[in-house]
Amino acid sequence: MATTTTTTAALGELPPLPLNTIDLSAYDPEQSKLMDERCIVVTPADVPIGALDKKTCHLMSNISQGLLHRAFSVFLFSPEDGKLLLQKRASEKITFPDMWTNTCCSHPLDDFEEEKEMKDALGVKRAATRKLEHELGIPTSQTPIEGFQYLTRIHYVAPSDGLWGEHEIDYILFMAAPVTVVPNLNEISEYKYVSPQELKDMMDVPGALFTPWFKLIVREFLFPWWTALLERSNLQAGGKVDVKSIADLAQPDKVIKVD
Repeated sequence: MATTTTTTAALGELPPLPLNTIDLSAYDPEQSKLMDERCIVVTPADVPIGALDKKTCHLMSNISQGLLHRAFSVFLFSPEDGKLLLQKRASEKITFPDMWTNTCCSHPLDDFEEEKEMKDALGVKRAATRKLEHELGIPTSQTPIEGFQYLTRIHYVAPSDGLWGEHEIDYILFMAAPVTVVPNLNEISEYKYVSPQELKDMMDVPGALFTPWFKLIVREFLFPWWTALLERSNLQAGGKVDVKSIADLAQPDKVIKVD
C-alpha cells in the first residue's frame, strides 16, 4: 500500500474530555500496573500536546476520537551475522498477547523528563535502552544510546481485540550489539534470532501471529534496509554489522503515514 508523508508542523489539542476508561482487575496485576505509566500525547506531526496514562491511550474508543501517542520500535541485530532479534509477547500482555514482533516496542514516558527530549531522538533512545533492560534483561551498558540509528517515524493505527489498540507515531531504531538476554517472562515468552529468509519463512506459516506495527514495518521498510545493512557490513570479508552504515537512508524529519 502507498505511504504519505507529513513534515513536522502545527499544534493540535487533546480530544474532548471525558475520555473512556476501564477496570483492569481481570488482567495480570503487573501488566495492569504498567498501564498507569503516562504516554506522551502528540499531534499527527509529532508535536507534544500533553500526557495520558497508557490505559487511556490504548482504548479503541479513545483512539477513535483521534488520541495519538509517541512510541518506538527497536530492531537489534547480531553484529557477527546480521540476524535480527525477535520476541514473542507474553500471554499476560493486555494488548497484542502471544504475537511475534521486533526486538522491543514500547513508549517514551512523560514520567521521565529525559525521555521527552526530541533533539536527535534522544528521549526515545533513552526509553529504548530502559525497555530493552526491562523486557529482555539486556544491561543498559550493552545498548548505549549512541549505538542507535534512528531511521524514521511512522504514523499508524491498529486494533487489537476490539477493546484495545494502538495509534502511534512510532520511531524506528536500529542497533547492532552483542547482548545478553535474560527475558522477563511477564513480558516475553520466547525470543530468537532470524535471518531475512528465516523471517520470511516464519511469516508464511499459516496462522502465525505478528503484531500489526511489525507487519507494517516489514512490508514497507525492513527488507531494503536490512539488505543494505548486510551488504555494507561486508560480513563475508570478516566485517561486522554497523547500523551507522545506513545513516544515509534515514528520513528523520518526516512522519510517514502507513495504512
